[in-house]
Amino acid sequence: MPPPASRTSILRLINASQHGFCPCHGAGVSHNHHHNPVSASTQLRRFATPVQLPGDKEYAFEVAASNLRFGEGVTAEVGMDLKNMKARKVGVFTDPNVAKLTAMNNTLASLESQTDLPYEVYDRVISEPTEASWRDAITWARSHDISHFLAVGGGSVIDTAKAANLFTVYGDADLMDFINAPIGKGLPITENLRPLIAIPTTAGTGSETTGTAILDITSRNFKTGIANRALKPVLGIVDTLNTDTCPTAVHISAGLDVLGHSLESYTAIPYYERMPRPANPTLRPAYQGSNPVSDVFSLWALKTCVKYLPRVAKNPDDREAKRQMLLASSFAGIGFGNAGVHLCHGISYPISGLNKKGPKYKHPGYVVDGPIIPHGISVVLTAPAVFEFTAPSSADRHRDALAVFRDTVPSDYAISHIPDHEIGAHLFEAIAGFLDGLGVPRGLKAVGYTHSDINALVTGTLPQRRVLDLAPGIGDVAGADGREHLARIIERSMEY
Repeated sequence: MPPPASRTSILRLINASQHGFCPCHGAGVSHNHHHNPVSASTQLRRFATPVQLPGDKEYAFEVAASNLRFGEGVTAEVGMDLKNMKARKVGVFTDPNVAKLTAMNNTLASLESQTDLPYEVYDRVISEPTEASWRDAITWARSHDISHFLAVGGGSVIDTAKAANLFTVYGDADLMDFINAPIGKGLPITENLRPLIAIPTTAGTGSETTGTAILDITSRNFKTGIANRALKPVLGIVDTLNTDTCPTAVHISAGLDVLGHSLESYTAIPYYERMPRPANPTLRPAYQGSNPVSDVFSLWALKTCVKYLPRVAKNPDDREAKRQMLLASSFAGIGFGNAGVHLCHGISYPISGLNKKGPKYKHPGYVVDGPIIPHGISVVLTAPAVFEFTAPSSADRHRDALAVFRDTVPSDYAISHIPDHEIGAHLFEAIAGFLDGLGVPRGLKAVGYTHSDINALVTGTLPQRRVLDLAPGIGDVAGADGREHLARIIERSMEY
C-alpha cells in the first residue's frame, strides 16, 4: 500500500488544479485576467481531518461524471456516436418547442447521415415535468423497444429521458420505487441502464453530467426526484450553438440554477460529516457533501456565472458569455453532482409546486400554459436569506463566496477584516444586489406568496431530506428547531 500523500503534495495538486489549468482557455495558456482563486491552504483546511472517524460518519467520497464533449457544432457528431455504440434503435426525447429549433434539426440530420440507424422521436416532454408527464414518457419508451436514448433539450427533457431509461429497464417498477426517500422508496439501482446521450439546449441544469432527475409531485405540491449515479448519461454533447435560440428569460433562469448549484455545493457540509456511512460502497449516495474535487468545479462555476450571466442578460448575442455559461453549467453539474445541493433547492421545490394552486405566478418570457416559477428563479428567491443563515457554520467558505461577488480575493484587506459573524449579512446584500441587477423578483412576495403561506412552504420542504441533510447549521430538520430555522429563512425571503 503506498504511503499517504503529504500535506505539501496535496497543496501542490490543488494549486496545480487552480493555477496551471484555466477551464476558459485550456492548460498552460497564459492570460492576464484572474479567477480570484481561493488559496490551497484555505481549500485544504476544511478537509484536514483524520481518516479514522468515530461512530458511523462517512470517511470517503467518490467522484463520478458523464463524459463531456464541448465545442461549436459538435451536435453533428451524435449520429456517429450512436453508430459507434452499435445502437439498434434510438429513442430521441425532446419538447414541442425544441422540436422546431436548429438543435433538433441538426440532431436528426446527424442521425439520418448514418446508414441503418433507426430512431423514433418523443416530443411531448413538458417544462417542469410531473408524475403524469413522466408516466407518459415511460409508457412510450417501454412500448418502442429502445436500445439507446438521446435527449435534446433543457433539464426537463434530459431528466425525462433518464426516467424513461430507468423504467424501461425496470419494466415492472412503479414510479415511487426509485423516488428519493422518504417521499418514495428510494430503492437502489442494480441493473445496467441503456446508454443515454444528452445534448443540452440551455446553460443551467448541468443534467448532462449528473445522475439526478427532478419532477413535480403534483399531488403533494412539491418537487422531488431520483438521484443515483446509474442515471448519468454516458456522454454529454455540449454544443455552443444550441443556446442561441434561448429567450433571454430562459438564459437568466437557467443561469441562476448554475448560481444555486455552485453556491450550495461549495457550502454543503463536508463529506466526512455525512451520516450514516454506507454499509456497502454501492450504497454511497451521489450527493455526498463538499469535497476537494467538487470544490474546484463549484468555485470555478460560481466565478464564471457571476462574471458572465449579467453579460448574457444584457446582450443575448454575446457569444463568449454564452460559451462560458455553458461551461459553467457543466462544471457546476460536476460539482453538485458529487457534493449535492441543500437549502435553496430544498425550499424551491414547494415554491414551484404550490404556485400552481396558490399564487399562480407566471414568469415573464416563458411561453407555457398555466402558471410557472422557473426552476432557477425558485432556487434563488431564498438565496440571500439561506446564505446569511448558513454563513456562521463555515465563515471561510462564505467569505470565499463573498469575494466572488465583490470581484476580489478572500485575502484582500476589505474582505479578510470582516468579522466572521458579519459575513452572512454582507453576503445577503451581495447576492440580493446581483439578483436585482438581473431583474429577479425581489423575494417571495413578488411572486405572490404571503406570510400565511410560510407553514405550507415549510411542510413542503421537510420531506426533501436528501438535500436538507447536507445543509450546514440546520441541525435535525425533522425536529422543532429544523422547522423553526426553515420558517425563519422563508420569512426573511419574503422581500428584500
